[in-house]
Amino acid sequence: MVRGSSPSSARSIKFPDACARPEGSSGSGVAVLVSGVRLLRLVGSNRAKMLRNLLALRQIAQRTISTASRRQIENKVPEKQKLFQEDNGIPVHLKGGIADALLYRATMMLTVGGTAYAIYQLAMASFPKKQD
Repeated sequence: MVRGSSPSSARSIKFPDACARPEGSSGSGVAVLVSGVRLLRLVGSNRAKMLRNLLALRQIAQRTISTASRRQIENKVPEKQKLFQEDNGIPVHLKGGIADALLYRATMMLTVGGTAYAIYQLAMASFPKKQD
């Protein structure tokens, strides 16, 4: 927030030369009061640029969140409840449709393949090659 903003959201306060300045800094200090938090801005330094960017980002984020129109999403829970509670002989983990069936089959193939590979590796480790 910069001078000229609405007085309720931010105030700029001029500090005397001797107070509220970090070590090694020069120039006059200006504190910006934003939502109860006082930030120090040093005129003509890199910290001033960083602070301006931070304040601008904060303003943009706040504006985006507070003024964004909320999309109304249709409530599909009752439909899903009917689908999953229906007694049609299909296991519950497959009632979601083709995606559930594909995930189930992929999981079963990986499980069977992994088990077979583990047994193969155990067999190879238990019968080491003879050295001549």
